[in-house]
Amino acid sequence: MSAKLFDLTGKNALVTGGTHGIGMALATGLAEAGANIIVNDIFPEKLESAKEEYAKNGINIHTYVLNVTDEDAVNDTIPVIEKEVGPIDILVNNAGIIKRIPILEMSADEFRQVLDVNLTGQFIMAKAVAKAMVERKRGKIINMCSMMSELGRNTVSAYAASKGGLKMLTRNMATEWAKHNIQINGIGPGYIATSQTAPLRVDGHPFNEFIIHRTPAGRWGDPEDLAGTAVFLGSKASDFVNGHIVYVDGGILATIGKPSNEE
Repeated sequence: MSAKLFDLTGKNALVTGGTHGIGMALATGLAEAGANIIVNDIFPEKLESAKEEYAKNGINIHTYVLNVTDEDAVNDTIPVIEKEVGPIDILVNNAGIIKRIPILEMSADEFRQVLDVNLTGQFIMAKAVAKAMVERKRGKIINMCSMMSELGRNTVSAYAASKGGLKMLTRNMATEWAKHNIQINGIGPGYIATSQTAPLRVDGHPFNEFIIHRTPAGRWGDPEDLAGTAVFLGSKASDFVNGHIVYVDGGILATIGKPSNEE
């Protein structure tokens, strides 16, 4: 098999929310495979900081201030990106938020906000980018789903609803756009070691012990563990892969778990 199948040289990849954590790891992986990286955020200072961080790894990124939930702004900005940088070959719909609030304590406005960013924002971005992809008869869209696309957990009802919806939106995008040679797939990260999960990963924390015990691989994932899947889904190697969610979870979804006294 030729390594050229995974070569992204000359491809332009837009990674929403790629200023830190998982988004930055995905963008870095795509860049190392040859792609030109475009990153957006709603805060200019985050974009400047991210540009400096990428530069430490020799990666020059293009940055745009853009709110993925603002349809008018997205529709205005995507053509500007394509004019200034070039055709968007790969869209990684990574921007997202979570609110850990029990259902009985969560307001409808809080619930809607999570769905707006995690689901409606993905719809807006994909729709705007796909228009040109349809005309060019090629393109890759990667939606960042979650294990919560499959499982529930206390206090994350809105997040799980949004990610479950995103799983089905991914399948429906594939249903409508596959005939235009556009591949739309999702990545479902397991429990990943990021700054957001740092407080949970200290030795002795019950949740840290639970995740290590619950994951067949016996560890938290690193953001870099997701990069290879992004490269695959963004490359020619996945040209006949459509509507799938690839769970990069160390095996959690493969097992019912094990007794606490079992090694």
